[in-house]
Amino acid sequence: MDCVLLRHGIAVERDEWAGPESDRPLTERGAKRVAQVAAGLNRLDVQPTHVLSSPLIRAIETAKIAHSSLRVRAAVQIVDELLPDAPPNELLSILSNFPPESCVLCIGHEPQLGMAASIFLSGRSSGSFPLKKAGACLIELSIPLKPGRGVLRWWLTPIQLRTIGKRGG
Repeated sequence: MDCVLLRHGIAVERDEWAGPESDRPLTERGAKRVAQVAAGLNRLDVQPTHVLSSPLIRAIETAKIAHSSLRVRAAVQIVDELLPDAPPNELLSILSNFPPESCVLCIGHEPQLGMAASIFLSGRSSGSFPLKKAGACLIELSIPLKPGRGVLRWWLTPIQLRTIGKRGG
């Protein structure tokens, strides 16, 4: 199983947002950059079979852009296991519900995504694997899913993904 972890794009700053934190949206620039990152994922031949998103608006907006750009057939699924404060090991439990040949795109937040990557790769939760906004990584997970058995295929910054996306056919 392939798991792509993608952090949400640039959102409106907390001090500039009067609404609930959960409703803080992407900026126009953030949405544009997510679309460019999705183009990079497309050029890398990422073909998600499923898209999971945190319930926070900025993650849902990121998921919708990626879902459309990557032409995913299955609907975006909203899961609490991708919330910023969700225990990162719970994401592994959710992923175990998908077929072994799946490619699952997970859109969420830091520090949760980085800690989930740490569990997938090393078996321990660590803050040593942070993802930048709209940054992504691909981790191949062996079946049965167990902490520490993932293999890192790539880890790319948003700038790298946008550059890949800009390269023509």
